[in-house]
Amino acid sequence: MSKTLSFKEQILQGIPDVLPEKKGYDVLANHAPKRKNILTIDEKKLAIRNALRYFHPKHHEVLAPEFYEELQKFGRIYMYRFRPEYEMYARPVEEYPHQCLQAAAIMLMIQNNLDPAVAQHPHELITYGGNGAVFQNWAQYLLTMKYLALMKEDQTLHMYSGHPMGLFPSSKDAPRVVVTNGMMIPNYSKQDDWEKFNALGVTQYGQMTAGSYMYIGPQGIVHGTTITILNAGRKIVKAGDGLEGKLFVSSGLGGMSGAQPKAAKIAGCISVVAEVNEKAIYKRHQQGWLDEVATSLDSLCERVKKAAKQKETVSIAYAGNVVDVWERFYEEDITIHLGSDQTSLHNPWSGGYYPAELSFEEANEMMATDPEQFKSLVQASLRKHIDAINKHTIRGTYFFDYGNAFLLEASRAGADVMAENGIDFRYPSYVQDIMGPMCFDYGFGPFRWVCASGKQEDLDYTDKLAKQVLEDMLKIAPEDIHPQLNDNIKWISQASENNLVVGSKARILYADAEGRIKIARAFNKAIQEGKIAPVVLGRDHHDVSGTDSPYRETSNIYDGSRFTADMAVHNVIGDSFRGATWVSIHNGGGVGWGEVINGGFGLLLDGTEKALKNLHNMLYYDVTNGIARRAWARNSNALTAISRELQNNDDLKVTLPYIVEDRLLRKYF
Repeated sequence: MSKTLSFKEQILQGIPDVLPEKKGYDVLANHAPKRKNILTIDEKKLAIRNALRYFHPKHHEVLAPEFYEELQKFGRIYMYRFRPEYEMYARPVEEYPHQCLQAAAIMLMIQNNLDPAVAQHPHELITYGGNGAVFQNWAQYLLTMKYLALMKEDQTLHMYSGHPMGLFPSSKDAPRVVVTNGMMIPNYSKQDDWEKFNALGVTQYGQMTAGSYMYIGPQGIVHGTTITILNAGRKIVKAGDGLEGKLFVSSGLGGMSGAQPKAAKIAGCISVVAEVNEKAIYKRHQQGWLDEVATSLDSLCERVKKAAKQKETVSIAYAGNVVDVWERFYEEDITIHLGSDQTSLHNPWSGGYYPAELSFEEANEMMATDPEQFKSLVQASLRKHIDAINKHTIRGTYFFDYGNAFLLEASRAGADVMAENGIDFRYPSYVQDIMGPMCFDYGFGPFRWVCASGKQEDLDYTDKLAKQVLEDMLKIAPEDIHPQLNDNIKWISQASENNLVVGSKARILYADAEGRIKIARAFNKAIQEGKIAPVVLGRDHHDVSGTDSPYRETSNIYDGSRFTADMAVHNVIGDSFRGATWVSIHNGGGVGWGEVINGGFGLLLDGTEKALKNLHNMLYYDVTNGIARRAWARNSNALTAISRELQNNDDLKVTLPYIVEDRLLRKYF
């Protein structure tokens, strides 16, 4: 791409008419592993044909062999030649060419998702989770940014799994962008279906917030991880005691999993997080998200014993496989108080989980050249992993599944992970034990905001406003939600000093509908008064009503409906006509393709009365939809929460369940 063009001119150019110089493969970047060679010869022809349709036929002779080479070498066509020359990061919103401020805010969020400081595999347009993509290729990125720059306030951009289908006339009240990712016909949603159709260039895996432009780096998950570790700790320590000197062991330092050492440090314990990709380890270390790196099991054991004796609060990364850690700690009689796992087992055969028997490089080679053998080794490693965990739990370790399909894939591998009834897992999902009853049922979930100015002073001011709102709420809140409010007040008070920001000036905290609305109102007023620039609101899809996921977000739904996806679909449709700036719905995310449907939104606050109306309507529904569904499932805390809402809002009418006494059914069964 010509360096004589300004940033704005390059955006407006879209796909250049003159081909940029071919780029070499940057060996310093953290690249996605080579994907499985799954296409037939005819399908490979189709994949190249599909890629070339973005370009004028005059370029086909040059690009065809290039795309063929990429497909053969990487299993995908990324179009590296078209990766922009300009630096990729979230610029202040006014620096984007635009006819519509909402569109500029979306461009900011897209670039943040692809910022190398944020993204896991930035050159492959993958934000986190090994395959969570913003786009399938760089042509899609270029076109999308151009469309957003040209967008008027009465147009909507429709995104088909990374492909910008086009700008369509709509209305000022409609969402500016509608995003879908991986929305397959149900019978075509197996893991190999993703491999095939993604290789063809016709669908993608958007994870949860990657393909919806709402990822804010590991901070986006660190708060939920902190709450989870704190509350898991409350299960093993006496009331009033902390986690001082207690050891937490897990794995994964990629996108979302990279939050673990920081969260454990905030929670006050010792943590060991294993990671096989050294680039991911040192990226987190340089960002200040972990304290130390151990490169041998001997040095790791020595360091952990010292930390336990001195009751340190320290985060340690182990450069190696977590299975080895669990086994060696058992041999060394090192007590693991809390255990979990955050490998990307939604994507087990393409880099989401690395078998203990292979080095990182050997595994990357085998998953492409001998996928069946690789799968066999992954499953053998999962069996070893579970065997080691089982030994520790007999000694008293509290192990919880972090909703990453770890227990699900372990069960499929034949690991000894089932409960006595042969139906449930022997270890609870963290949603079943912690986040579901304590947070989601009450309406508390991961509320996010991004300061569109990119200024630290704006973020500091929003922190101050959010803290004041929560403190005011605490004075009059019912006793049963005081723990959630207190945890969040402590969190937001320490957010700045904990140096949580990677990429855009963003923040996250857990809030219910009342808290989200009051915080958003305070922001909108501050924008109106000129105290801060516009703010983008969002959330993780991992929330009260954004996701239907039977092994994670809705794992504490016990009326048989946890395998349905009505809630997530209604969430997205409902948000879209209540004022969301953009909406998204995905197949997959967190626990895997075919295992979950999740939806999200983005909402720009610009200080106007329209933004005030939108935030009230949309944020209220976005949360209350989920509470109503959870109450209908007879979740006691959700019944309490929805009853309060019914008392406070005369316009809300919700179908409530009658409770059936057990004695009645015992007559028949």
